[in-house]
Amino acid sequence: MLSVAEAQAKVVEGLKTLPSEQVSLGAALNRVLASDIASTRTQPPADVSAMDGYAVRAQDVANLPIALKVVGEVPAGAIYQGSLGKGEAIRIFTGAVVPKGATTIVIQENTKREGDTVHVIDGAAPAGRHIRRAGIDFKKGDKLLKAGRRLTPRDLALAAAMNHASVPCVRRPRIAILATGDELVPPGTEPGPAQIISSSTAGLLGHVLEWGGTVRELGIAHDKIEHIKVKATTADGCDLFVTLGGASVGDHDLIQKALSPELKVTFWKIAMRPGKPLIFGRYQSMPFVGLPGNPVSAMVCALLFIKPIIYRLLGATEPAWRTGRARLATPLPANDARQDYLRCHVRTDADGADIVEPFPVQDSSMLKPLAQADALIVRPPGDPAKAAGDVVSLLHLA
Repeated sequence: MLSVAEAQAKVVEGLKTLPSEQVSLGAALNRVLASDIASTRTQPPADVSAMDGYAVRAQDVANLPIALKVVGEVPAGAIYQGSLGKGEAIRIFTGAVVPKGATTIVIQENTKREGDTVHVIDGAAPAGRHIRRAGIDFKKGDKLLKAGRRLTPRDLALAAAMNHASVPCVRRPRIAILATGDELVPPGTEPGPAQIISSSTAGLLGHVLEWGGTVRELGIAHDKIEHIKVKATTADGCDLFVTLGGASVGDHDLIQKALSPELKVTFWKIAMRPGKPLIFGRYQSMPFVGLPGNPVSAMVCALLFIKPIIYRLLGATEPAWRTGRARLATPLPANDARQDYLRCHVRTDADGADIVEPFPVQDSSMLKPLAQADALIVRPPGDPAKAAGDVVSLLHLA
């Protein structure tokens, strides 16, 4: 069996970033940039006031108090026509362009106005005080957002300030999802006495959307070769085909038989728990992943193998996983030959250190502990027994 690291390397091998499309800022949140974005303008485009007050010459307010003649007013969005002279002041508001001749701003709180005269009473105002210089934020041509970046609300504000109404983003990968099994019925359906609700599709769908893809849900295929074949044809045109269940060695695990000869298997089975029976290869022209049927196995395998595929197709430069280290609250027995992923709670002790407590039961069919977990404890093959207080590696779930 392959190690997890070997399998992760193989699933992304040869994958190329998908083509780009122009996306409006209103629809670009969490999208991945396809190319660098440069500013089309300088920000601010001129020296502007950072405060409400009066634009003056610094030498005129070197000794206080002083009375100055108010010769005009300039709000934000306007430009004062003319130049400030000796002994003069111009009423100015935040964001307004600093008039010619003015070298500092006296804030409103340090003045008293009497008609056309302003008395500067207090507050040092050396040259440059309360003036935002042209280009202090960025300059025209600056490349401020880089290809591969997943756009945050802050990035969208920056792109707007750079005067971009839309940005080039990598097309979202189209992921086809097909659940298999006679025992499965859709959520909201009354199951028979030997049936269960199909839960893995909902979880995988949510993950795909969270990671940046789109979903084509193909429904549930019965444990019949022909039915699986027919359902699989509806995955045509997608960037990744994922099945749930039917990947193991039982008489009703039919994925490999049903999808042959179009399915070319690269590997099958990984030395991990949960999730050993995972299939990877190509179905027709698209990558294929056959996830295990147990819902926890499917979700853990999706995190470890589907997520990096989506990130590679998007050209995303961010890490696919957030990892860490923490101390065990309880002991753990020695691990066997498979890499183990244990659902756990993470809490902070009085000293600010992370403490982890694995759930006592780790059955791969139990979704409640997965929903309640903060992270997975990652135990390499052959990891010796651990005592309370020992440090372990974590794969965070959020």
